[in-house]
Amino acid sequence: MLNLFDTQSGALKPVQAEDGKQLRFYCCGPTVYAAAHIGNFRTFVIQDVFRRVVELGGLRTKHVRNITDVDDKTIRNSQAQGVPLAEYTAQWTEKFHADCKALNCLPPHVEPGAVHHIAEQIDIVQRLMDTGHAYRSEDGSVYFRISSYPEYGRLAHLDRQTLDLGKTAATRADVDEYDKDSVADFVLWKARRPEDGPNFWPSPWGEGRPGWHLECSAMSHKYLGDTFDLHSGGVDLIFPHHENEIAQSRCACGGESARHWFHITHLLVDGAKMSKSLGNLYTLDQLQGMGHSPAALRYILAGAYYRRPLNFTLAGLKDAASALNKLGRFDKALAKVSGAKEPSYRELVKQRPALGIFEPAWASLEDDLNTPEALGHVFSAIKGIKPESLSAEEATELRRAFRVITEALGLQLPDPDADIEVPEDIRALADKRWAARCAKDWASADALRAELAQLGWGMKDGRDGYSLTKL
Repeated sequence: MLNLFDTQSGALKPVQAEDGKQLRFYCCGPTVYAAAHIGNFRTFVIQDVFRRVVELGGLRTKHVRNITDVDDKTIRNSQAQGVPLAEYTAQWTEKFHADCKALNCLPPHVEPGAVHHIAEQIDIVQRLMDTGHAYRSEDGSVYFRISSYPEYGRLAHLDRQTLDLGKTAATRADVDEYDKDSVADFVLWKARRPEDGPNFWPSPWGEGRPGWHLECSAMSHKYLGDTFDLHSGGVDLIFPHHENEIAQSRCACGGESARHWFHITHLLVDGAKMSKSLGNLYTLDQLQGMGHSPAALRYILAGAYYRRPLNFTLAGLKDAASALNKLGRFDKALAKVSGAKEPSYRELVKQRPALGIFEPAWASLEDDLNTPEALGHVFSAIKGIKPESLSAEEATELRRAFRVITEALGLQLPDPDADIEVPEDIRALADKRWAARCAKDWASADALRAELAQLGWGMKDGRDGYSLTKL
């Protein structure tokens, strides 16, 4: 059983389905105003690993992830470009889906958009108004009254007695300046403003649009109910977003909201926070333009422990590609001996094989998704195995066990024998090394082989020639 750190309790807890059969979980999805960057995908890839481990562990899942297609950024950008909001957000939603597919992320079972759930959001606001948890300001905006919910701050471990809650909430929760009773209160419904253009909807409190925090409560409630098993997002969402979600959900709908809170830590680039000013806010397209594969990025994002900051570097992508090639070579060697078809993710979910030497890797995954430790166990396990010495049956079973771990991580294993475009300078170096070998100049041959390896290429000698592989 997977044990996972729970933000609210501050302890490891078993991930459990309330009904014992299907784990119902909600993930905060992207705001579709631009291409998602690799920091965003750190969260989405780890959530994908989580789902895969749960499913390979024997539980069915119901994965709901929203699309935020109406907020300050989407409206501002669509207005600036003179494009209707729906058309503007559709292009970025499509791009997000394409990037998720390239990174081998399973699609959610339900992916609701905020614009298509305005009625549900208005219903929650009305419930909060009827019960005294919300109030209308003079301009028609509606606010949640934090003082009406004594448990506010429990998720983020805020001390209401000593923390200046009003100041904190004002600086982090709501940058819009609306007329509200307390600086700590957060907006549920934003009154229409001229800069919103045609992006407004009618409501009992006047024309306007929903606040960002409200969207997730409405959609999680609709598709998962008043109490569901797990809620996930980046650590930056703990406060105020998820804190506000809990408050409005419990006050409007009852129930516990989520029973388990799973948060993923930030990604750094070369030791610094990502920002446009530093020029380190990479998208998948940018990395591919530099010659790096989505599979290598997936390896880095999936292979780092989610509770520690991930320091991303471009050099790390080369190391990731090399590691994937090693795994790909092992898999292909097993396939050659086995002769059996490649096991699919769905087949392994349906009938997971005995893991044998890969059991320690699985144990690491179930121990708070310790993915780097799991990968360490995998490389240790395959180090001493010679696939050619196995029987077809042994190779088949070993490959199935191996693929349980790689599929849990969502790794895309390359074909080491696929056609590789070899740069001219690498080919020239390899020819020089081959000539040295043929001349029995072993010292030069070894030095040139080491130089090739340093450049990321392996050279295998044959009777009449050589072959090159990317490390």
